[in-house]
Amino acid sequence: MPQSDDQRDEALKRLDQRLDAFAAGREAKNAYQGARSVSDGYRLLAELIGGVLGGLGLGWGFDQLVHTSPLGMIAGLLIGLAVSVVVIVRQAGQMSTKASEEAGPAHSVPSDDDDEN
Repeated sequence: MPQSDDQRDEALKRLDQRLDAFAAGREAKNAYQGARSVSDGYRLLAELIGGVLGGLGLGWGFDQLVHTSPLGMIAGLLIGLAVSVVVIVRQAGQMSTKASEEAGPAHSVPSDDDDEN
């Protein structure tokens, strides 16, 4: 027995409502993840700048104490850069692990070879 047009229209309206609710939830989730990604990027940038400036400051202080004019600043700059890069790589790995845990397992994508039957 075929359904009436009223039942079909009502079913389509319910489906549209569910789809709109799903899209709104997904949009809110993506906005949150985007804002968190930006803040994580700024945190890593601040870590890099802070490490370089901290090393530069320590090198300048060393130069003032020992009177080795540019050598302490150069060494401090290089040490600060190296330390900040190590810290950034470690933090980025932790962020990546956390993001992959929150995202869950990856969805299976069919191979191109499967289409050639």
